[in-house]
Amino acid sequence: MKPSFAHETKIYKSPIGPLTITVNEIAVTGLHFGGKTEKSLAQKEEGRKNPLIEKALSQLEDYFAGRLKEFDLPLEAIGTEFQKRVWQNLLKIPYGETKSYREIAEMSNSPKGFRAVGMANNRNPIAIIIPCHRVIGADGSLTGFGGGLSLKEFLLRLEGHSFFPSKP
Repeated sequence: MKPSFAHETKIYKSPIGPLTITVNEIAVTGLHFGGKTEKSLAQKEEGRKNPLIEKALSQLEDYFAGRLKEFDLPLEAIGTEFQKRVWQNLLKIPYGETKSYREIAEMSNSPKGFRAVGMANNRNPIAIIIPCHRVIGADGSLTGFGGGLSLKEFLLRLEGHSFFPSKP
């Protein structure tokens, strides 16, 4: 499928701070930490609501309220073939569970590519929905996350993890 280019963007004020969601005519193309958006891309405030943005916002609300365990949205993540393979494997990690970078590398047919998996995670254009926060170190430690480790811990705790030490 050839990617489409007409995008609309909306800032969602989530419990973890502003998130910028971007969609095209057929799919969610981005979910990023922070609330920066260009006016030319912003959802038009002329009373018209984009149904895909509204569906994504509703599902994010339900996720943060603990009512949604699996997103049901069309996704269009732009990346290399390897990145897309990694992102597809991230979608296979169930809510409340984690996998190591090594496990994702093995699932992605690149058993020694755990560092490349880390880079693919870093370039994940649709955070939270493509759950890169569910990838942890082989020893169970929290490692790298675009939103910061405290945010990663928050998301994992939201999903039921309690094995991380609490911060004072």
